[in-house]
Amino acid sequence: MAVWKIKERYDLARNNEDTRGDIGVLSSSVQQTVDKIQISTTGNSTAYGSLSTADYSGGGMAGSTTRILHGGGNQPSFSTVISYKEITSGGNFGDFGDLTQGRQMLTGAASHSRAIFAGGRTPSTQNTIDFKTFASLGNTVDFGDLSVARFGLSAVQSPTRAVFPGGGAPTNVIDFVTMASAGNAADFGDIGTTTYYNYFGGGSSETRGVFGGGGNPSNVSIINLVEIASTGNSQDFGDLTVDRITMAAVSNSNRVCFSSGQQNTPGGPGTNVIDFVTIATTGDATDFGDATANHGFKTAGHSNGHGGLPLGEFQRPSVNYMPGSGRGFALGGYATPSKRQEINFIHIPTKGNTSIFGDLLAGAYGGTGFSSLTRGFYAGEVAESNVIQSFELASQGNAADFGDLTESPQGPAGLSNTTRGIIGGGEVSGSRTNVISFITMATIGNSSDFGDLTVARSYAGATGNATRGIFTGGDAHPSYKNEIDYITIASTGDAIDFGDLTVNRNLNASVSNSTRAVCAGGNKGSSPNSSNEIDYVTIASTGNAQDFGDLTVARWALAGMSNSTRGTFAGGATPSDKNEIDFITIASTGNAADFGDILTTTQYVSGCADSHGGLQS
Repeated sequence: MAVWKIKERYDLARNNEDTRGDIGVLSSSVQQTVDKIQISTTGNSTAYGSLSTADYSGGGMAGSTTRILHGGGNQPSFSTVISYKEITSGGNFGDFGDLTQGRQMLTGAASHSRAIFAGGRTPSTQNTIDFKTFASLGNTVDFGDLSVARFGLSAVQSPTRAVFPGGGAPTNVIDFVTMASAGNAADFGDIGTTTYYNYFGGGSSETRGVFGGGGNPSNVSIINLVEIASTGNSQDFGDLTVDRITMAAVSNSNRVCFSSGQQNTPGGPGTNVIDFVTIATTGDATDFGDATANHGFKTAGHSNGHGGLPLGEFQRPSVNYMPGSGRGFALGGYATPSKRQEINFIHIPTKGNTSIFGDLLAGAYGGTGFSSLTRGFYAGEVAESNVIQSFELASQGNAADFGDLTESPQGPAGLSNTTRGIIGGGEVSGSRTNVISFITMATIGNSSDFGDLTVARSYAGATGNATRGIFTGGDAHPSYKNEIDYITIASTGDAIDFGDLTVNRNLNASVSNSTRAVCAGGNKGSSPNSSNEIDYVTIASTGNAQDFGDLTVARWALAGMSNSTRGTFAGGATPSDKNEIDFITIASTGNAADFGDILTTTQYVSGCADSHGGLQS
């Protein structure tokens, strides 16, 4: 197997040939074809190709960032075949190798490098655990034994552990292995929520495992949770939308999706239901969409974004990047007539055109960007999405699902310091919102309530320093706003009036160093709509903005990116799509000058940077 060159790996990401972190693959007990879903969205599954063998019923699946494996299955032949597919491939599965033992009703788990298959029946119940590295084709080898032989068990995983809940005889046992080292499974705890313990489907984040369904005729909707790094009995999480057993489950860092299965008891009807839960919370499942068919009894699933794959796996470290050295990122946007998926980047201290860094989960505009020293974020979307995406600033590659906002806004504004990301305002179901929420950027999960803006509005600008966050302008249609609000980022509470901009406008871009916030461009709502105004405030004080200078081109829906000395403004609309990037020296005043161009003319682009004012001490 050849060693991958870093440049070749980056080229895959730049060409959108490395879609990682959000693809769930689901097998069937009634057909050889498999389904695919994008876990962070909702909607029906789509066809994803066919397995290499007709022995598809009752197999197990395991996924890495690049490959999906399906092993075993069928009755009475008890297949040894392992099929595989590259995540980005548009074709069918190919032959990968063989299991050490032909069996069905086994389960699969995975780390970034290893696929593990456990349990099953031949028809006698098995305790076998075998494994194979994803990187090279071939047969599995012996890993060890389960603590109790069983079939119809589930699996959840962290980057270091695979945990196996339940299974038939039935048993309430939960055991685990350390995936990096072969050996027998050790006791983890017991299933604490039901008296029947087989036919679960499970998925996980890096820290929490969630498994649902099971063979209790009186309660096959129950969902359990375990904290993977510890040991102990499972706890109640909530209920599925439909009672069922032997369904498939797939996960990313934020969600578990449960698909298909057989309703009630063996012999019951199949279902095409897909439902999901948010891993970090508890509560009942929500409808996701429908599978392509009633896939029925003995299905399997896995993904390229589950908890066995640490977030850093989705991007490879740069060999020459220094955190905080001045990377600016232009995220998504709209280039008539399409949403843009690209993450573009520049080196703020050096003038020039953008380069491609990677991709968002999908084409998006009308969201907001913000960042820590190590992670960039994109939240919200014109279609009123609640998804928060993140990507690692040090390494070129694609975004992954981080969590969910408290609302589903278009046109929110985002800002941050080194620890917290703040998201405020937007439009939800046709009404402007004043809600401010926050995340801790180092920890994957959903946003929490922070407080309220002084005025409900959308498409405001936002920036700040390490202590204060500033919100600039916006709209409460048809009114265009000049209000400036401020918050103390480290606390929670409602925003306070700071002063007013020099011109009422929405869709402005705001940048900062540690002392000064600068607001540029926007839509003034009346002819001439496009604003070239740049104004500024001193963050530590309050008061109205003062004139700074003018942009090179009057425009709105542009992105702002900054370091300690320079602010840049990229893209926008006049209303035609623009590709200009301007720059200013934040500590002075004067007109903007030409910096370079975005590769594609783009409006409604969002920005963030690794060295903005909120990251400076």
